[in-house]
Amino acid sequence: MSEIASKGQLRMSFVRWALVCVPLILLLGFASGRSVPAGNENAWYMMLAKPSVTPPGWVFPIAWTTLYVLMGLALAIVINARGNRFRRLGIGLFAVQLALNLAWTPLFFGAHQVWAALAVIVLMLVAGIATTVVFGRIRKAAAWLMVPYLVWISFAGMLNWRIAQLNPDAQSLAPAARTSQML
Repeated sequence: MSEIASKGQLRMSFVRWALVCVPLILLLGFASGRSVPAGNENAWYMMLAKPSVTPPGWVFPIAWTTLYVLMGLALAIVINARGNRFRRLGIGLFAVQLALNLAWTPLFFGAHQVWAALAVIVLMLVAGIATTVVFGRIRKAAAWLMVPYLVWISFAGMLNWRIAQLNPDAQSLAPAARTSQML
């Protein structure tokens, strides 16, 4: 069959991909965030000196939920772009930046590796920019959906950097978390 799909069929294909991608990315983000005590639930984090621009704790789950929804929609748009020569590269880059994203919370909040977590954010930003550029070659909307994520991780990187500077003994403030909150 060599029929071209109708606009309605293409829209339904995107909806199906969005119904898979958005919950999957939310679930992965939730799992990473709950793998160790994080934010205000983390005694070590509460002991750290933080920059004055650190948002209140309630902002983070709202921001990350919003960002993961946008990222899931961006990924669904790219997956749905069958036939685009950059599609596979875009999906691969997305997977790399997401893996880095998911590794940050256990590294920072669990292992108390503030400088290593900063290195992960830098790599995450580079991978996120590369993903966004490739997404833009596939569908402009997918690239624009990634922009808030790039802004947020740039801000998070600045917070991580300042926390590292303000807390040279951060790793020794409390023992590293070894248990998961998942269960």
